Amino acid sequence: MFKGIPSNMSRFFLALCLLPSVLTAQENQSQELDEIYVTATRLNASLRNTARSVSIIDQEQIQNATQKLALDEVLAGVPGLYMQNRYNFAQDLRISLRGFGARSSFGIRGVKVIVDGIPETLPDGQAGVDSIDLGSAKRIEVIRGPASSHYGNAAGGVIAIESESGRTPAFIETTFAGGDLGYKKYQIKTGGKNEKMDYLLNISSQDLSGFREHSKSEGTLINGKFGFQLNPTDRLNISLNYTDQPKAQDPGGINLAQVLSNRASARDRNLSYDSGESLSQTRIGMVYEQNRNKGNLIVRNYYVTRDFSNKLPFEGGGSVNIDRFFYGLGVQYDFNDLLPENYNFTIGFDADRQDDDRKRYNNDSGVIGVMTFDQQEKVSSNGLFAQGRYSSDNWSLSTGIRFDEVKFDIQDRFLSNGDDSGEVDFDAFSPSLGINYQLGRGIIFGNISSSFETPTTTELANPDSSGGFNAALKPQKANNMEIGFKSNYQGLFYEIAVFEIDLKDELTPYELESSPGRTFYSNVGKSSRSGIESALTWSIKPNLVVDFSYTWSDFTFDQFVDQNGNNFAGSKLPGLPESFAYFGMRYKNEDHLNINFNINYSGDLFANNANSVEVPSYVVSNFRLSYDFQEEDWLLRPYLGVNNLFDEKFNSNIRINAYGGRYYEPAPGRNSYLGVTINYNF
Repeated sequence: MFKGIPSNMSRFFLALCLLPSVLTAQENQSQELDEIYVTATRLNASLRNTARSVSIIDQEQIQNATQKLALDEVLAGVPGLYMQNRYNFAQDLRISLRGFGARSSFGIRGVKVIVDGIPETLPDGQAGVDSIDLGSAKRIEVIRGPASSHYGNAAGGVIAIESESGRTPAFIETTFAGGDLGYKKYQIKTGGKNEKMDYLLNISSQDLSGFREHSKSEGTLINGKFGFQLNPTDRLNISLNYTDQPKAQDPGGINLAQVLSNRASARDRNLSYDSGESLSQTRIGMVYEQNRNKGNLIVRNYYVTRDFSNKLPFEGGGSVNIDRFFYGLGVQYDFNDLLPENYNFTIGFDADRQDDDRKRYNNDSGVIGVMTFDQQEKVSSNGLFAQGRYSSDNWSLSTGIRFDEVKFDIQDRFLSNGDDSGEVDFDAFSPSLGINYQLGRGIIFGNISSSFETPTTTELANPDSSGGFNAALKPQKANNMEIGFKSNYQGLFYEIAVFEIDLKDELTPYELESSPGRTFYSNVGKSSRSGIESALTWSIKPNLVVDFSYTWSDFTFDQFVDQNGNNFAGSKLPGLPESFAYFGMRYKNEDHLNINFNINYSGDLFANNANSVEVPSYVVSNFRLSYDFQEEDWLLRPYLGVNNLFDEKFNSNIRINAYGGRYYEPAPGRNSYLGVTINYNF
């Protein structure tokens, strides 16, 4: 099944040889399945009673000695989750869950991203990660597989991030780091807590020159979380976030000949048109929680403004400016005393709005020219949901249903070439049914569900006109079946899941010769996805933990005739390997030495729908080390890291169906960084 591994086997075993052989013997402590709680399902439950595939990452894995460049640093071990593009901040991290999201040329599609209870995903289904602060992240939950019965327009799953809260004693912490590729990181964080309030504030600045020509990025991030205990049963959390990214250059995709000639080179058109983006975003979110005997009430409210501009590598309409405002309100009520003890039931609604003022200008060799496009794009998303669960000693049954309506309204204000105004409505019911049954010391679980995913405002762009939307596009819909087993006993957690997904009208990208670098979308007739996901975490000793995950998948177009009449039935979904795997070791001794070593394997994948271009497999290893010096209220933590330890040549990203064979974005070779964290409790 590990197609392609033999050619990399020597590096794989060489990497394994770096595992330390000295272990410290201590009594093992483990968490049972009913002690690990999952909150992202909206119906809070233990891992035992969650009939879904779920992965959880803790604060130590997120923050200790990491560069905090992108989510793939800390989520690489999650099965079913495939990520690319860490080093191109103009295109964002490409995240795919069970194939959902693989089509995206920028941003995240099909995966609901939530930060401190507030959606980072727009009402049209697009999410970004440039405002996510890993420097203050405490916990990340990943729901793998369709989650539309929970969140609506989220066909692939959910990534829910929880920030740190203030603690006692109050503290102030600063971090300085630097390294290869022009990497610089500065961070200052403070937090505290009393009976009525807790607070956490983190400010960070990051610069990266990049491996490739024209790939520099710089940005500042401010993240705050403030909790107010209004009374013993009522709490208000307020989260504030500000992101300023004035520069993120885009070196573009290059062809194979250019890769072989100079891996660090940029595409010539990206240089001549100064391709890249800049943005600033401000977000305020409020979550009110009321916990009473009769029931629990959760109300969320948020407001986000975002100014975005970019330059694409072509002249006509090649410069884009978007002034965006999106906001939302959500209410959820959990019934307690009104139901028997073994029953849980929750109802709620989400109402989200998006208002984009989008303009396009000519890109005159990197200089903004005359306006060619001006339209107001409004998206409204309304969802009503209900979920229930019955639990007994040995089994539990969970159900859910949600109805969503998503409306796109476009007002064309550039009328010299005609009026392309219009609107389109999408709606869907998304039911789900899951069951858990205790089998020995583990849990066998299964679920069936349906999901939908609308095209985003960008994906609705009309290839036949300068404005309006592509009325031929439809949402993609999926039916999912999954069965799995999970167990956690005496320091060993393991999980295996088998899934089958049938899709209709899958959204796929393509480029036009007249607009190279701009992506349009069409619907596929039918496609099918099946796969196996496995994960293992083994606490061999209290100070030594081994993580392993392996994913095998078969994603195939069953019916697919593209806009040019090409029949791709039987082709594999491009941009995703058939198999990928992760091996990690985390070691910490009594003297506060921390070692983290991991190996990432990615199998062969195809770059285009025709499967005529195959990208070879690779194995990449990474190493991190830190040491804690503690003296009363002071903590000093120097650390170092080495990425791509064995200098593997591979691609950071593959641009699917790129015109002219420009599929490749080469990744850097071996690179390292150093840093120090200083913490003082007062």
